[in-house]
Amino acid sequence: MVQKEAGAGRPRGRPRSFDPDEALDRARAVFWNLGYAATSLDDIAAATGLNRPSLYAAFGDKHALYIAALKRSGREAAGALAQALKAPGPLRATLRAIFDFAVDVYRRGEIGQRGCFLVGTAVTQAVDDPEAREVLAGYIAETDGLFHARFEADPGQLAPGVAPAGAAAMASATFHTLAVRARTGADEAELKAVGAAAVDMICGAGG
Repeated sequence: MVQKEAGAGRPRGRPRSFDPDEALDRARAVFWNLGYAATSLDDIAAATGLNRPSLYAAFGDKHALYIAALKRSGREAAGALAQALKAPGPLRATLRAIFDFAVDVYRRGEIGQRGCFLVGTAVTQAVDDPEAREVLAGYIAETDGLFHARFEADPGQLAPGVAPAGAAAMASATFHTLAVRARTGADEAELKAVGAAAVDMICGAGG
């Protein structure tokens, strides 16, 4: 659903107090902006302030660092979604709030709207990278499962004829299209209209 952001710029050289979490956030920001293939170790070193030996010692190679960033993003996104789905009130309002918040996050970025880190980078990488494919598939399955559990708990708030499993797939797919549309430059109004249309399909028009 959402991922924590970190700036990509910092002077090179090992910082006085090395924070692995912060370094991973900064490396993720570079992958997010440039994609996996176009990101070099020099780019990551410049962003994190760590030299190559320090990066290798802390995270392993570039691929290991990228997979760590993917896994963190998946955990953060799934955790945020699980919490949001517990919100009291009508399902329609809960879904609208979730999609609106996703739009706000997907439109952020230092050089442009970046969308979702997993969707924006791992979809391409997954073609010939089994680890990236596994992380992305796991994230999608977990997202489907979280939505399905919420919808199954209150099927009466779904539109007539809409099953929890189908609604879950639609809700997850809404995240994906919002992420892609944000990355291609869609504005806030357009993106939130897409989210609202998805809510109408899941819960029924109006209400």
